Amino acid sequence: MKERIEQPSLGENELADLQKATFGYFLKETNLDNGMVPDSTKQNAAASITAIGFALTAYPIGVEREYLTRAEAVERTLATLRFFWNSEQSEAPHATGYRGFYYHFLDMQTGRRAPGSELSTIDTAFLMAGFLTAGMYFDRETKKENEIRTLSQALYARADWRWAQNGALKVSHGWKPETGFIKYRWEGYTEALILYVLGLGSPTHPLPAESYVAWTRTYKWKRLYEQEFLYAGPLFIHQLSHVWIDFRGIQDDYMRARGLDYFDNSRRAAYVHQAYAIRNPKKFAGYGKYAWGITASDGPGPARRKIKGITREFYDYVARSIPNGPDDGTLAPWAVVASLAFAPELVLPSIKHFNEAYPEMTSKYGFKCSYNPTFSGRKNNRSTGWISQGYYGLDQGPIVMMIENYRTGFLWRLMRQCSAIQIGLRRAGFTGGWLHD
Repeated sequence: MKERIEQPSLGENELADLQKATFGYFLKETNLDNGMVPDSTKQNAAASITAIGFALTAYPIGVEREYLTRAEAVERTLATLRFFWNSEQSEAPHATGYRGFYYHFLDMQTGRRAPGSELSTIDTAFLMAGFLTAGMYFDRETKKENEIRTLSQALYARADWRWAQNGALKVSHGWKPETGFIKYRWEGYTEALILYVLGLGSPTHPLPAESYVAWTRTYKWKRLYEQEFLYAGPLFIHQLSHVWIDFRGIQDDYMRARGLDYFDNSRRAAYVHQAYAIRNPKKFAGYGKYAWGITASDGPGPARRKIKGITREFYDYVARSIPNGPDDGTLAPWAVVASLAFAPELVLPSIKHFNEAYPEMTSKYGFKCSYNPTFSGRKNNRSTGWISQGYYGLDQGPIVMMIENYRTGFLWRLMRQCSAIQIGLRRAGFTGGWLHD
C-alpha cells in the first residue's frame, strides 16, 4: 500500500512555472497601443485599472525573470503612462478620469469610461501603485526611462485626495458624473490600507493624518479558531496592499497596541481560512487541509440547486467571506497562492494539492479563477464540479507578485525606497523596522 504523504512538497521549478504562466496574462492580453488590460478573458471584457496597475507592477518582474526584455517593458510601460497622462480628465461621462482618479472599467480600445462604471478610489490606488513601481524600477538615464519617472510622479501628484473625502475624514468609495459621490466610505479593515498610505503620501493634495486614524477606529479585532487577528472576511483583503508594501516589522498605533504587524496579521488570516475549510461548517464538498481560499472570485451562479437533500444558493462573482458568508462552496486557488509569503508551510502543500487533484484547473495562464466541487454537473456519466472558464486580472497579478516576494523579496525591496510610500507610512504613524524611525 502506497504511503500517504501528509506534507506534499512543491518544487522551485513548479513554482517558477506557475509564475511564468500567470505572467502570460499581462504579456498576451494587453492592448499594446494604450496599455489597457482586460478585467478578464471573457468575451468583450472591459479593461480594469486594477489589472493595469498589476501589469505595470509585473513588468519589472518580467524583466528580472527574462519573460520579456527591458526594452519591451519600457515600451509597454510608456504606452500606458502616456495614455493616462493624455487621456481626458473631466466631468464628462465619457472621460477616462476626473480629479486625477480613474474609472474602474475602461474601453479596451479607446480607454474611455465603460458604461455605468464608477470613478473608483481603490482601483485608482492600485493603478497608482503600478505607476510608482514603474517609476522606481526604470532608473536608467535614458530618454525613455526618464520619461517614465516623470510621468509616474506627475500622475501620482495629480490625484486630489482631499476631494475624494467629500467633506468628511474617511475616503469615499468613488464618484459618478451622473449622481455624484457614492454613499459608502472606506471603513473597517479592507484592501484600502494602500489607498490611505498613498493618499497620505501625496505631495500635492494629501489626506490629513486624521483620516487614517478615523479609518482604523472602524477596525474589528476578532478571535476565530484559536487565532486573534484584525478581522476581514475575504482573503484578498489580507493580501493586496502587501503586494507593494513590506509590512514586516513596522507598526501603526493600532498594531503596536496589539504587539503585531500587518504581515503577521495576514499570516494569522491564512491559518484562520485553512481552519475554516477543515471545519467546513456548511458541509461543502472538497474543503480541507489543502483545499481552502475563500475570497472575491467567479462562481457557478446565480443558481439554486438541491444537492444531497440540501437546497444550496450559488453566486456568480462576489466577495466570498468567512465565517458567516457568503460561502457557496467556491474556492479560489489564486487566493491561496497570494498568501505564499505569509505562510509557505500552508500554501506550498495546497498548490501541490490543486495540481494533483484538479489538473483541469491549470491552463495557459496558470490556475483558473476558482472552482466549486459542490456544484455538480454530468460529464461522461460521472459527476463533476464547476470550474471557472475565465481568468481575471485581479487574480493573476497577486500570483505573479506574491510568488516573487516569497522567492526574492524583489518588489518589497524596490518599494521600500519609494518616497511616497515612506511618507505615507510615517504620516499614518508607522515606525520601526526598515522604516528607520
